[in-house]
Amino acid sequence: MTEPSHLTVVDHPLVQHKLTLMRDKETSTNSFRRLLREISQLLAYEITRNMEMTTRRIETPIQAMDSPVIDGKKLALISILRAGNGLLDGVLELIPAARVGFVGLYRDEKTLQPVKYYYKVPSDLGNRLVIALDPMLATGNSSAAAIEMLKASGATNIRFMCLLAAPEGIARMKEAHPDVPIVTAAVDERLNDHGYIVPGLGDAGDRMFGTK
Repeated sequence: MTEPSHLTVVDHPLVQHKLTLMRDKETSTNSFRRLLREISQLLAYEITRNMEMTTRRIETPIQAMDSPVIDGKKLALISILRAGNGLLDGVLELIPAARVGFVGLYRDEKTLQPVKYYYKVPSDLGNRLVIALDPMLATGNSSAAAIEMLKASGATNIRFMCLLAAPEGIARMKEAHPDVPIVTAAVDERLNDHGYIVPGLGDAGDRMFGTK
């Protein structure tokens, strides 16, 4: 099946192996957290592809050369709380100089609509690559709302990274933000009546933090 142009599924064997371990309900909180950090780095490798580059004059031990470096302002990582922090930790290990922001949203369990409770992002988003992080793209309502807030803050170059996506969430994001590419480890079958991804891996936040 051909993937939509706005969607990239990272089918690397290491990503798929770690995802299987995370799906297993017997995987401990500690192992789940470690695996999420590891898989986030592999997904970050893909989502940072095609960043703007320039060159810088350096001296190697042999001679001078013009060597490639990332161009422009440092990118901004935006964690969609609370589960986004699991992806954030891993990506920050890979890109420690990145600026960091947080969007606090919770899902009303009756309406499945997002409710905002916190918002703090870096300045000058319009001149940065902005990567929004949330492990689960389920209904897509919270993700679409978070992206809308980032655009209102001036962001124009936004990418969305998640661990799992449902077809419903992908469709919702494409409808609301067709300019925002999505990078994920897998697209699952569907949502259940409670808005959870099937087969999924349960609630990512609960499994990461050991809460119910």
